[in-house]
Amino acid sequence: MRYSHAEYAPVFKALSDETRLKIVEMLSCGEMCACDILESFKITQPTLSYHMKILTDCGLVNGRREGAWMRYTINDKKVTAIKNFWDGITSEHRDCICNNVEEAGKCES
Repeated sequence: MRYSHAEYAPVFKALSDETRLKIVEMLSCGEMCACDILESFKITQPTLSYHMKILTDCGLVNGRREGAWMRYTINDKKVTAIKNFWDGITSEHRDCICNNVEEAGKCES
């Protein structure tokens, strides 16, 4: 199976930040208001907005406005797709990119 590496690269880039990883873990418990997420970190509201934009832009998190605040949830469909992608690229299969490497094994000692 062929995978769109370019589609998933932004997700892994988003997850390369400790704060964003913690936010994703927090959201795994269910929907949260930005104000509640903010209380858990020693960051400013604009900094939280920056992190949430990255998480929503890559599709990991969904946001919806409720009054003056945003409420966030994990995008379960995207998480499932990411898990499938990860399983696919870490398992040997017929269409594996490693089968396209020219002269594999040339660097043997």
